[in-house]
Amino acid sequence: MLELTHITAGYDRRAPVVRDASLTIRPGESVGLLGPSGCGKSTLARVAALLHRPDAGALTLDGRPVRGWRHRAPRELRTAVGVVFQQPRLSADPRLALRDLIAEPLRATGRRGEAADRVADLTPLVGLTADLLDRRPHEVSDGQLQRACLARALTLRPRWLVCDEMTAMLDASTTAALVAVVEAYRRDSGAGLLAVGHDRVLLERWCDRTVGWQEITEHGSPQRTAAGRPG
Repeated sequence: MLELTHITAGYDRRAPVVRDASLTIRPGESVGLLGPSGCGKSTLARVAALLHRPDAGALTLDGRPVRGWRHRAPRELRTAVGVVFQQPRLSADPRLALRDLIAEPLRATGRRGEAADRVADLTPLVGLTADLLDRRPHEVSDGQLQRACLARALTLRPRWLVCDEMTAMLDASTTAALVAVVEAYRRDSGAGLLAVGHDRVLLERWCDRTVGWQEITEHGSPQRTAAGRPG
């Protein structure tokens, strides 16, 4: 399981963005986290992805307490979580062609020899055409770049996916396509998913259950299913 327990986190200890938040995701489960802009959803997503150390609380991943964050996290935990951010242009190295962007996790883990085959597998899966792979981020659309960022998140075959407002900048057809990719991967791999957003309709259609921000920061409140009923 991915367990966030009593997490307090932020960028200034005197004014935390997240206060005492708890959420559990089971393997193979998709959970939508709803909340207004600025409430702390993205910060909690970064904690779940091992990218931001909380000020208090605990993260347990596959039964192992997380002690290190970012590059200090053990590789087997760090590579267990794939993450897709809201703004692909802020999360992609502008110097890299898309093929190198997708292969970036393999290079970072010393597995360069697998890059060509893995990129070839993922390119059609996310709906990219081969002619786009040698282009850099400024030479493709937001939707094309986000497809490459999703492929990058899947490159190491993670057991968990964190999608932080993944579709916020995309049109309806691209949104549907990327959600379908994530769902197919989750179905085939048994991965768990945390999908963060403020679009209730999308998350309730996408996820097994949805939770509101107040529900995870006010312990004992009922979690809700995709149909909006306590579950």
